[in-house]
Amino acid sequence: MTQARRRRAPRGSGEQLRGEIIAAARDILAQHGSADAVSIRAVAAHAGVTPPSIYLHFADKDALLDAVAADLFAHIGEAMRAAAEGVEHPLERLRRQGLACVRFARENAEVYRLAMMSMRTEAGDADEVIGTSAFQQISATIGECMDAGIFAHGDPLPIALELWAAAHGIAALLIAKPYLPWGDPDVVAEHVLRAAALGHAVTDLLGDPDVERFAAWLSRQPTD
Repeated sequence: MTQARRRRAPRGSGEQLRGEIIAAARDILAQHGSADAVSIRAVAAHAGVTPPSIYLHFADKDALLDAVAADLFAHIGEAMRAAAEGVEHPLERLRRQGLACVRFARENAEVYRLAMMSMRTEAGDADEVIGTSAFQQISATIGECMDAGIFAHGDPLPIALELWAAAHGIAALLIAKPYLPWGDPDVVAEHVLRAAALGHAVTDLLGDPDVERFAAWLSRQPTD
């Protein structure tokens, strides 16, 4: 069946068309599960535009795929914001932000795989979005945790990177190895994120202790 030709967009609607092109590429990626299926011609047909219309917004397929990845992180930021809305305690907010990130990744597995699990030789638009959207929210919440005495005061960036690594790690494994006996994916994701956050809090409290010192401290804690 031939794709209906899209009517000429009114003047000033370039950003809308750009978004429609990104959405079409995302749909093809989700349907076929491979970036190989995302060609300029296929995206043009799916969006109902001509290939030259796509080249007005994207230099080539790689630029389009990078925009798809960047768009993913913008949506992750929206999901995190919604999950944390109205939550007062910063540690609980951090937990909800992390779980929202993992859940969104699982629900958009193919796009997430493209954004986070493909080999890259240089930074692109997706990495810029990470620094200004979802990543910024995590950093801000970590700063509030520092103000609340949960983490030691300092630069939030290293902790944000550590917690992001934990979230990405469990998300990637749940996507790549769903057949492993994880149990409830949300529960295992929460356990991983909680261990990362509380582990850092304890490390700050004890001053980065060695294993023996930590074990001795742990043995003195009440078990009730």
